[in-house]
Amino acid sequence: MRPLSFQRQNGDIDELIDQLMRKADVYHPEMIRDMILGALKSGQENNYLADQKLMRTTMKEMRYTNKVFAPYRQRKKVTVFGSARTTPEEPIYQKCVEFSRMLVEHNYMVITGGGPGIMQAGNEGAGVENSFAVNIRLPFEQATNAVMGLDEKAITYQYFFNRKVAFLKEAHAVALFPGGFGTLDEAMEIMTLIQTGKNPPIPLVMIDDEGGYWEDWLDFIRDGLFNRGLISGEDFGLFSITRDPLEAVQVIDDFYRNYHSLRFVRDKLVIRLNKVLDSDHLQILSSEFGEILAPGGSMSLRSPLPEENDQPDLKNLPRLVMEFNRRNYGLLKSFIRRINSF
Repeated sequence: MRPLSFQRQNGDIDELIDQLMRKADVYHPEMIRDMILGALKSGQENNYLADQKLMRTTMKEMRYTNKVFAPYRQRKKVTVFGSARTTPEEPIYQKCVEFSRMLVEHNYMVITGGGPGIMQAGNEGAGVENSFAVNIRLPFEQATNAVMGLDEKAITYQYFFNRKVAFLKEAHAVALFPGGFGTLDEAMEIMTLIQTGKNPPIPLVMIDDEGGYWEDWLDFIRDGLFNRGLISGEDFGLFSITRDPLEAVQVIDDFYRNYHSLRFVRDKLVIRLNKVLDSDHLQILSSEFGEILAPGGSMSLRSPLPEENDQPDLKNLPRLVMEFNRRNYGLLKSFIRRINSF
């Protein structure tokens, strides 16, 4: 067996892969080449069929996810979580319908888990034309709801981890209604991903019922985690709690008032903006948020960096560039909110 390499050291196999990609006419051939080689290397290195099935299904599910979402890439989306056991007669169900309807009025689309309860309420309020359903194959509770059952924007996953990626990869915000283990799992996961920088900062809004579900959760976070030194004060900036669906929509809208998006270019954090800041704004930000900079770091107003040429659709947006310390992600969300206040 000839060992394969991701470097061009594979002789005729490299030539065959290049020929295959030309024949198939693929985008980004350097990326496709690595995926083909990864599959071939796995076939050489591992004879355990279950491992190969997992890799195959993961690839197929993620490919199909990208295909479904691609036509709607220019529209912002909000992922809605909550209990599958909530019935349409409950006030919190109707609150979710109202919230999702208002999101569409503000030009957002809605992503749900595609099942009953709050998931169905989210799809119902947004309407099928403005909804996605990313379902999971389970032996109970989780048939695709009647709103999305026959729509092409409904996906059913075998693996939870693929579904979790789909929930967040396309989301510009997350809204959480009261729910069980799954809802709490998603709440903790998105906070962890934002806190550690593995997910870009996005609004995380918890929409409460009259019984104070999220208020009780906040008591646990404060007493069980913060008071024991297990989280920091800035982590409370990762989320918002409200009982008012209109306020929840406003939290999301306000987050994108001027902030557009961000990316890292080597050691620099590039924040893309919807409108230009001036030198006075920059001085205020530097004064109020100097602690989020790396030692000796600074902030500046810039045009796109050369490395951003791979995103030509964003080239006209103004930039704020800084050496972020890659640690204070809770404060980074506060920094973005401050940008939006100008």
